[in-house]
Amino acid sequence: MAFAETFHSPDQKGTFRMRASHSLDRVGVTFDDDHAVADAGLFLTATTAQHLGLEQILDGTIDLADRPGYFRPGRKAMTLIHSLVAGGDCIDDADVLRCGSTADVLGHRVMAPSTLGTFLRAFTFGNVRQLDRASELALTAAWAAGAGPGNTELIIDIDSSICEVYGYQKQGAAYGYTHVLGYHPMLATRADTGEVLHSRQRKGSANTARGAERFIRETIGRTRRAGATGPIVIRADSGYWSTKVIGACVDHGVAYSITVRQTTRVVRAEHRIDDTAWTLIRHPDPASLNPADHPGVDLGDIETGQEAWVAETTLDDRRLIVRRTRDGDTQPALFTAWRHHAFVTDREGTAIELDVDHRRHAVVELAIRDLKEGAGMCHFPSGDFSANGAWLVLATLAHNLLRWTANIGLDQPGPLVAKTFRRRYLHIPGRITRSARRHSLHLPTGWPWATQWADALTRLRHISLTT
Repeated sequence: MAFAETFHSPDQKGTFRMRASHSLDRVGVTFDDDHAVADAGLFLTATTAQHLGLEQILDGTIDLADRPGYFRPGRKAMTLIHSLVAGGDCIDDADVLRCGSTADVLGHRVMAPSTLGTFLRAFTFGNVRQLDRASELALTAAWAAGAGPGNTELIIDIDSSICEVYGYQKQGAAYGYTHVLGYHPMLATRADTGEVLHSRQRKGSANTARGAERFIRETIGRTRRAGATGPIVIRADSGYWSTKVIGACVDHGVAYSITVRQTTRVVRAEHRIDDTAWTLIRHPDPASLNPADHPGVDLGDIETGQEAWVAETTLDDRRLIVRRTRDGDTQPALFTAWRHHAFVTDREGTAIELDVDHRRHAVVELAIRDLKEGAGMCHFPSGDFSANGAWLVLATLAHNLLRWTANIGLDQPGPLVAKTFRRRYLHIPGRITRSARRHSLHLPTGWPWATQWADALTRLRHISLTT
């Protein structure tokens, strides 16, 4: 409906009042369009999922025996995944997929939220591990379709996050080192794309390093089986610094770069560095830097001309690279105070090069941010720990589905902000029509990203269909 131009005119007393030929209050509203589609852009991610065979993978790996919700687990899991892709963060949000003709753009039947809740509560720890296997097979299919690293270097960032929950009916939720009630999942992400390569749900009271050795071994095995044939590097913060973690990397032939805590041994090693061994580096003006070359770094936090010194020594016969900066105290001091940040590594390269690369470990926070902002990790819906473990894996699958669609369809290999992707390519109003046994999806004219959307669909349809 086109509205006439609003204008001003004086009344009898000379007072100007707003008048319009059509008022919004006169517009009738009815919910009666069976052909309307909510979030019609989901057609892109649904095409990716169908060509990768995700529903078939899930059907073939999840076995709930005779427990409630055992039948066709693939369509139930895909309903939750597409709800998470669209930005839902609870089970009831899946209801939006059932309105109008939305199900016609998903390629599978949409299940009711009550059915999905029963499905999740049927999971045991073994079923969660089956879901882990399904996510590995999905990763293998996506990498075979062109999203993989191939024989190039694969950098994996390991980190954990506190996911706050509310109430006392959440099994496994506890207070950890942050004094926040919640869970403490562990994640392994791919540095250049933000994909989640592996995830593990843990109790809220779990120490950062709990299960880290096994988790890293599993992550390396998954990536190798998925098709990563080139060198692998593991980057982690000080919470994962241990002999067992380093031993796992060495056993599997992968390089490591792990921050160390400022223990007595480390401080002594830093003090053994001769003053002449430090190399001065100075940050340039932030205005001259390209944000694309510094992912995960807030250039606004870099002070113009800020100085740092880098040197290296050894710690337990391992290469120890140390970075020091002046203490930020504005008061003059008799002696220079230094802040040190050190990490152990077995990688080749100069100390400055490795220091710069190690600090890029911060990109893992971008993936965690996207997982928490409308992708499932901001809320765990069940009181059952295993159900929430399954929810975490499904959230990572939804997270990866967005990235595979962007990587393959939009030809955008680098990290993307999920919020931006949803706004441009998913949250599009649409309408399904049927004529001569053929369905047509009608999208708005003048959509700013229509060309990119259509090109992406063409590329995704060229993926070899998995049956």
